[in-house]
Amino acid sequence: MNLIREDLGEDAIIVSTTEDAGNVHMTAAIETDRIPGASADMAATSNDDWIYEEDGEASLIDDLTDVMLRHAAPEEVLDQLISCAMVVGQQDPRAAMQGALEMLFRFKPLPQHKTSQPTLLVGPPGAGKTLAAAKLAARAAMNGQRVSVITTDTVRAGGVEQLEAFTRLMDVPLQKASSLNELKARIAESAQADQIIIDTAGTNPFDQDAVKIIAKVIGAADMMPVMVLPAGIDAEESGEIAKIFASVGVKQFLSTRLDVARRLGGLLAAAYMGGMSFAEISRTAKVADGLVPLSTGRLTQLLMPRAEEVRMTTMKKAG
Repeated sequence: MNLIREDLGEDAIIVSTTEDAGNVHMTAAIETDRIPGASADMAATSNDDWIYEEDGEASLIDDLTDVMLRHAAPEEVLDQLISCAMVVGQQDPRAAMQGALEMLFRFKPLPQHKTSQPTLLVGPPGAGKTLAAAKLAARAAMNGQRVSVITTDTVRAGGVEQLEAFTRLMDVPLQKASSLNELKARIAESAQADQIIIDTAGTNPFDQDAVKIIAKVIGAADMMPVMVLPAGIDAEESGEIAKIFASVGVKQFLSTRLDVARRLGGLLAAAYMGGMSFAEISRTAKVADGLVPLSTGRLTQLLMPRAEEVRMTTMKKAG
């Protein structure tokens, strides 16, 4: 560290360190565009002769940038992720991506244990809230829990019928609430349930009156509001939608349609611009086993599937 600071100054930090044939290779960085008096492309020849190597870092930035561009991630998210990856100090793109995601985002799966706080699903029309509600109820039921399902989507044609078809198969009665008072009453009646799942009608986030209505629903009781948002939609729009729902108290989101989406910049934009935690993802239309908690490892695999295939193949050959 002293040798590094002699050349770069007191603000220098060591980004990564590797050892090869008795030589130590170190990558150091400072927050300046140029390093006075330092060579840009050299290799370490001894422990006392430190040399700075930029090719590996540039290659890593290129790799991660390519991934983000393929997923149509907003420029702001791309820049932040690259910055985090540089701090992580991993040379492997996949490890760097996972470390950057862990620094930049939060991951908070929905509870699978008994909880007195109802899970309230909100989101734009057609996001998949009703199917998500059925999947949450199915998971709780298969875990042997008592589950109560409530819907406030009593106006949309087929809304109640669709959810009722799912709950009937699980032998779970569906309760309906067409007003805030009725919702409070249904929640009170379900106090003995291990989990309470509440489905809502689609909310147009760009309609101020609709947003005010869902804000009142969220404030009707001590609930955990979760935004449901489909993958594959425009990243900027996903971010705007998330910001609006975050403004009324939503802190987590569940992403649907991962099985038919190839560009996931919208997920990153929603979490970043809305300041929300990743909760669950849905990658199948099947109700049973339909939800998977999202983690840094799973998100890395979704963003960089080829990297995982190559890594697994290499490990298999070496074994």
